[in-house]
Amino acid sequence: MATNGMNASLELAKRLSETVNAAWESGELLEQVTPTTQELLKFWFSEEYCSLRNRNFHIGQRQAILNVIYLHEVMGVKNVMEYYEQLTPDLMPVVELATLGQKKYQMPKYAVKMATGTGKTWVMHALLLWQMLNARHEDVKSGRFTKNFLIVAPGLIVYDRLLDAFCGRMQRDKEERDIETNDFYLNQEVFIPVHYRQEVFSFIQNNVVTKDEGIGRKTTGDGLIALTNWHLFENQIEEENTGEDGELTPSEIIDKLLPIRPGKAAGNDLGMLDRRYLRGSELEYLASLEDIMVINDEAHHIHELKRNGEIEEVEWQKGLNVISEKKGERFFQVDFSATPYDQRGSGKKAQKCYFPHIVVDFDLATAMRKGLVKTLLLDRRQELTELKDLDYKAVRDERNKVCDLSDGQRLMLRAGLAKLKRLETEFTAVDENKNPKMLVICEDTSVAPFVNQLMLEDGLAQEDVVTIDSNAKGEVSEEEWKETKKKLFDIDKYQKPKVIISVLMLREGFDVNNICVIVPLRSSEAPILLEQIIGRGLRLMWREPDYQSIKELDRKRVLQLHTHPTTYIDMLSIIEHPAFLQFYEELFAEGLAAEDTGETGAGGATGDLIRVGLREDYVQFDFDWPMIVREAEEELEDVDIDINTLQPFTAFPLDKLRQFLAIEGETFISQEALSKTQFGRYKVTANLFTATSYNEYLQKLLRTITLRFDRISSHKEMPVPNLQINEARMIAVVDMYIRTRLFGQPFNPFNGSDWKILLSKDAIVTKHIIEEMARAIFNIQNNIMTTDAQVVHTKFSSVAEIKMRESFSLVVSKCIYESLGYPTSRGGFERAFIEFLDRDGEVERFLKINESQHSFAVIYYMRKDGLMATYHPDFIVGTKKKIYLIETKGNDKLFDKNVRQKQTAAVEWARKINELKPEERMNCEWEYVLISEDNFYGLSRNGATITDICDRCKVSLSAATGELFM
Repeated sequence: MATNGMNASLELAKRLSETVNAAWESGELLEQVTPTTQELLKFWFSEEYCSLRNRNFHIGQRQAILNVIYLHEVMGVKNVMEYYEQLTPDLMPVVELATLGQKKYQMPKYAVKMATGTGKTWVMHALLLWQMLNARHEDVKSGRFTKNFLIVAPGLIVYDRLLDAFCGRMQRDKEERDIETNDFYLNQEVFIPVHYRQEVFSFIQNNVVTKDEGIGRKTTGDGLIALTNWHLFENQIEEENTGEDGELTPSEIIDKLLPIRPGKAAGNDLGMLDRRYLRGSELEYLASLEDIMVINDEAHHIHELKRNGEIEEVEWQKGLNVISEKKGERFFQVDFSATPYDQRGSGKKAQKCYFPHIVVDFDLATAMRKGLVKTLLLDRRQELTELKDLDYKAVRDERNKVCDLSDGQRLMLRAGLAKLKRLETEFTAVDENKNPKMLVICEDTSVAPFVNQLMLEDGLAQEDVVTIDSNAKGEVSEEEWKETKKKLFDIDKYQKPKVIISVLMLREGFDVNNICVIVPLRSSEAPILLEQIIGRGLRLMWREPDYQSIKELDRKRVLQLHTHPTTYIDMLSIIEHPAFLQFYEELFAEGLAAEDTGETGAGGATGDLIRVGLREDYVQFDFDWPMIVREAEEELEDVDIDINTLQPFTAFPLDKLRQFLAIEGETFISQEALSKTQFGRYKVTANLFTATSYNEYLQKLLRTITLRFDRISSHKEMPVPNLQINEARMIAVVDMYIRTRLFGQPFNPFNGSDWKILLSKDAIVTKHIIEEMARAIFNIQNNIMTTDAQVVHTKFSSVAEIKMRESFSLVVSKCIYESLGYPTSRGGFERAFIEFLDRDGEVERFLKINESQHSFAVIYYMRKDGLMATYHPDFIVGTKKKIYLIETKGNDKLFDKNVRQKQTAAVEWARKINELKPEERMNCEWEYVLISEDNFYGLSRNGATITDICDRCKVSLSAATGELFM
């Protein structure tokens, strides 16, 4: 696509992303942002943290967050024109300078283009946290950060979603919202570093103001999060209504003489008048704030209108103009939309004119290829292609009133219903919680009753069908929306309703995962409407790890090989409408869709996915997983760390460090290398490093250390105790370590410039202190006396059913399950090992541990970089006298940097288990074994039993901590 004035912003976004990614990979970006931003970015995106979470920001969300932060904080842009001047000067001849010169672009303004269903709300939350935490923690106000936020939605559905995100969800049939179900509480492990959590929760709880509470009327804390929809700006801007010669028009004279006229039709009932008055005060309040960040959700609504040849701003934009007027660069705006463009022309000549301030473009094609949304299928059944001449518009009488559905519409609806029934039968056979839905988009509200009647005629009950009534613009009143919400509440969780009939009401903000079939009876050719309709069904339905391999295979078939999938898992079926042929062809041309002929693999809609339950005699093959749990109130305060067990820093002698680091005349910043926590910024002037500064350094050290343990303590699958530390005693230990042991000789941080050794920018000494202290605390936690321990047992049979692909599974006889699965990629070794265990006479029971479903079978270990992590062994195998935890490793994985750390932790774990009473450990001795591919095949081919192999491959503590493979 050639770059021109209508799409130049897409090229801008592409080049910005390339620049930002290079700066991120080199580390340059982190060096150019504030310490608070550094900490957030490392927590959100660094491998050290991401590897410890089951959920993270995906690549598109990360790109959006980084791009906005780079423009705002690193480049410090003041207006949209600067984006082009600094990043793409060669595009200046093609951009529309008149557009960039408009007042609304003379401020930092960022449009985030992300495909529907890819989680733009997470980006919104991250940017809010970035702004708020920086504003609260910056020493000197920079003018680039704020604690005031206005979040604007286009209508009731999106506004209601914002209430869920910030105020918490409602329970069915209840009016109150539970604050602990808001997005920040539910996703705190992804969004918020531990030491900021209470601060963030308190800020949200004390500063959120809804439109019903009245922006500017409700007392808030130190900041504002105002939630509203665009109707806040309605009737806000007084428009001059004078004649050409400046004389008052008749209507203005009447308004002045009779400003309030009777009748609700005139908009003058008491409620409307009250709301109009309050809106004025709200807008004035927002305009009076010193600074603010405005977030516009579904921002394609903020477009210009052309009336009688004149360009006119919508009320939404006019209101923002008023709020921003006196703020200058202290007003900044982030616009979110999957479709940030205006349409110029119509029909085949229609063109998309993209907003000029797009700073990231995470489009549908990329999202689909990454598996972040459903894959599109166009249902072109044979009967549809043979009946091209059917009328696909509703039948109308002589007064132009709808009196029936056309044959074409009936055909489309029945094709959709047939697809839905097939999906319902085959999906629930694999997972009874997967309830597929069909969405019907009608051409207008008068068609909906006829669609409802056809559904009933074709066998559905009335409770299977829900109709969402709205006006021609897709709008409903608040009272009507309350009733609609009840019908749609948690619709994914229930079998009924199965069919949702709407006009335009559900085109935005309708966040349902289980829409699998869309029947577009509405014949509009507007691209933005078509994309919004498809967007309603894009959200993933099958998110569990068990389905990832089969989804990946089907994406490759559809998007690369352009053939039909083997299953309908996370496939969105669009029933073909003749009016959309051009749109469909564009989808095919871009590789975004495949034609569905109704043929799938032998397994049907779910392919070869099977549910495998417990065998009848599973009890004799079951295992108890023991977990030693400390008492919740027990603290480490009574356990001292022996400073002599902490290793001194030996990379450089103290004299060398003094030579290179303890010099006069520079500013030094110390950062811990992993979390980029800043420990101090001090210039070498008289006595600037004081006892207070040193104490702050020690406190930040302790905070960084305990952060690592807090992350593991929040693991929800098992009752892992919180690590409680006597802060004063631990700081004293760190201080004593620094002064007496760290450098192998006495060290006084207040002696001359020696303190600068601790605060050097590369944090070489600080990192060593953190790793040594973290290791010591971890060892204390691991060395609990088992006589004082509480032991919790979990049976593997508590997971009564597992899922697997039949073509990658084996029927077994010594397992609680009738079959076991193995990896679809490079799974030959595990398959051979399962077959071996099932036929070996010494094996009494065994199980392949499924990390996602047997999440309780976990061992905690410390990685080489000092961060805490979790580890799940591959197999648990029982013989008459022993239980083996077995890790099977390909030869290429034996030297992974963290393999030895896992080994050490697993050996220590087994040692502690063996100290328990026999009845607490299934009357067996537990051992940890690492079996390489070469060892397995070599020994098994020579007749070795599982005992022979495990004796040969058993990992000892000395081997795990020494040179095991030399």
